[in-house]
Amino acid sequence: MSDDFEEVGPIDYVVVEFPGNRMTGEGFPLLVDLVDRGIIRILDLTFVRKDDDGSVTGMEIADLTGDGELDLAVFEGASSGLLGQDDIEEAATALEPGCSAGILVYENVWAAPFAAALRRGGARLVASGRVPVQALVAALDETEAAH
Repeated sequence: MSDDFEEVGPIDYVVVEFPGNRMTGEGFPLLVDLVDRGIIRILDLTFVRKDDDGSVTGMEIADLTGDGELDLAVFEGASSGLLGQDDIEEAATALEPGCSAGILVYENVWAAPFAAALRRGGARLVASGRVPVQALVAALDETEAAH
């Protein structure tokens, strides 16, 4: 592994669907705050729209919410090259027609020192995943009902 990447944290992606192409913008300042505090680093950010006929088109990072202000202009041009057209098309398969989505690839900067220490010690990541919030709630409800 190149020394340039010795201190890189885990890389994740999310695809967030906006039903009916409605984006409120409520999450945008929180995303900017995560970056400003050094918790994450945006590697790629793109927006797409899936039309009723199933075709997918890219959207500019502009006034996504329709409130007259530029949304996420600070991330305009964020592109590491990790997110390719094939990835965008695959992400779009999860979208319902008439919806749009944000596709975000980010580094977990907060975890970089921990990950680097593990790599220096010869450790290897052999599995990774995410527990959906709904699964957590169901497990907690089940545990509470058993007591």
